[in-house]
Amino acid sequence: MSANLDFESPDRLIAELGEYVAIPSISRSASTETMRAAAEWVAARLAFADGRVVETDGFPVVRADWLGAPGAPTILVYGHYDVQPIGNSEEWRTDPFELDIDGGVVRGRGVSDDKGPVFLVLKLAQAFQTQEGGLPLNVKFLIEGEEEIGSPNLPAYVREHSDELAADLVISADGAQWRPGEPSLSIASKGLVGLDIVVDGAAIDLHSGRFGGTVANPVHALSTILASLHEPDGRVAVDGFYEGVADPSGERRAEIAAVPFDDEGYKADLGAPALFGEAGFTTLERLWERPTLEITGVIGGGKYSVIPHTATAHVSCRLVGAQDPDRVLASIARHVRSIPVEGVTVQLIEDAARVPAYHIDATHPAIGAAADALRTVYPDQDVLLAVIAGTLPATTLFEDALGAKTLFFSFSTSDENLHAPNEFLRVKRIAEGMRAWESLWRMLAGGEHALEPHPSKAKAMR
Repeated sequence: MSANLDFESPDRLIAELGEYVAIPSISRSASTETMRAAAEWVAARLAFADGRVVETDGFPVVRADWLGAPGAPTILVYGHYDVQPIGNSEEWRTDPFELDIDGGVVRGRGVSDDKGPVFLVLKLAQAFQTQEGGLPLNVKFLIEGEEEIGSPNLPAYVREHSDELAADLVISADGAQWRPGEPSLSIASKGLVGLDIVVDGAAIDLHSGRFGGTVANPVHALSTILASLHEPDGRVAVDGFYEGVADPSGERRAEIAAVPFDDEGYKADLGAPALFGEAGFTTLERLWERPTLEITGVIGGGKYSVIPHTATAHVSCRLVGAQDPDRVLASIARHVRSIPVEGVTVQLIEDAARVPAYHIDATHPAIGAAADALRTVYPDQDVLLAVIAGTLPATTLFEDALGAKTLFFSFSTSDENLHAPNEFLRVKRIAEGMRAWESLWRMLAGGEHALEPHPSKAKAMR
């Protein structure tokens, strides 16, 4: 076995990545045909491992299995091929689905979340197969197409195929690193629940001059409800919302305080006039340790002199600790229904996704292996143990259904405009990521950080 694989040139890799990005696989709105095209693109790169497109009750998943390492541990590589909507097209510098090379970055929707990070693992696996005739450990792949809408059909698929997917460890190509200037591993991610608050008034939009002052305005009523969700100091004002949330310990607060973090620089990078959030906690404590309730959109009427007949707010909650998603939704529903608004009807439409928070212990063998793998690429740099303030729905599912922890090992970075216009990926991260994944696989297969293989988990049902 050679110590290091030879990788394709950056130009060839970027050209191939451009093919992937060109498929507009927006799970919230794309056609079945478009989503299948993205899945088939991924499966073709895994042909050596029986890469195949498998139906679910929603968009298909891509499955592959290379099980040619008897006695070695088995990992399950997870990622997703779906992407977010593009948002305001006028804010994009270039076509979102034409990969643009701009100095040391490539720009396009999904290039950082999660097509680029998945792509580099596909190319690594191909390189192992071509140059060494196989992989250093048994590897299964599960690449889904619904992560950006909360993975609503993944639980049923994983539970139905739990024997086939059994692994000693799941490694996620999703989950961005904390900052571009230092290597990091995330040991936790926040949970997620969401809902719409819909307020209805008259049967149709009404002329604001002819009918103003005679009927309730749904936008006014919705504004009253939304304003009630938080205290002036930023704390969520919903009774029961914080059930299951513990304040960070003194030790944890000291750990977070030791992480270099500049509030003024953070504010400047965001272009925000000020930082704001739950009182009593630092910015980084709020980001990593505290739950949130955010209003992510409000729809109702417009600048055309009407009293709108309906108004809607989109609400998204990120959860921590032992918060129960269903209990959180129930507490919000009770709160909303307690707010007195006259002349309108209020309904709540809950999102399908229910994702608890996730945590992997810093002493887990996979964390040690991943940290050493990062040091092979970023020598003489400390590896930061961070928290993903976003949500990866599959993590708690894998722990529940497969009994396997998930290691986050992504090579996107949190500042790369994920979910926003002009999403980008640093070109150097492609080669760096491939080299780090190579080191990680070799370490997990043998040596100080080798996983203890369970024979039953290497089996795959075909």
